[in-house]
Amino acid sequence: MKVHKAKSLQLTGCILTIGALDGLHKGHQALIRFAKQRAQELNVPLVVYTFDPPPKVFFQHAKLLLPVDEKITMLENLGVQHVIIAPFDANYISQGTDAFIEELSYLHPLEICEGHDFRFGRNREGDITTLRKHFHVSVFDPVLCESGNVISSTRIRSLFVQGKVNEALELLDWDGIKAAPMHLIK
Repeated sequence: MKVHKAKSLQLTGCILTIGALDGLHKGHQALIRFAKQRAQELNVPLVVYTFDPPPKVFFQHAKLLLPVDEKITMLENLGVQHVIIAPFDANYISQGTDAFIEELSYLHPLEICEGHDFRFGRNREGDITTLRKHFHVSVFDPVLCESGNVISSTRIRSLFVQGKVNEALELLDWDGIKAAPMHLIK
């Protein structure tokens, strides 16, 4: 697997998924496995575009669930061929949707696989509809846990705060891709 800085990778085709992926929980894993299957069907590389730090960590000072180096290792174990790491900082968040669309066009995605609530660009002004004006986009439904609730990084953080470590780790479900980092269990 190769790791790239934002705006440094050019491809003739790929399957792309974009997101913070903080925690790389069951929902993220399902999305990446779906994207990997699409990449294999179309015989193109799978690219994940992610951020360091994740937006919620930058804006809301939320607890980081997964350091970028561990995220990269786990993405490699999930079969991702390229990871683009965008530095989520004041310069990055000031870019509008057009700049982001232009950057993605260098990857020539045959399909972008996204979660239903994907937003991007300055003030989160871009969404799935915006992406669909330029690319073929598949929307992946949220993954639910056994109780029927959506699995999310926000929910996992809440479980850790409540001391429900085992329940949080179950939603992360890192078995098979990497053991749980000890910084989460403190």
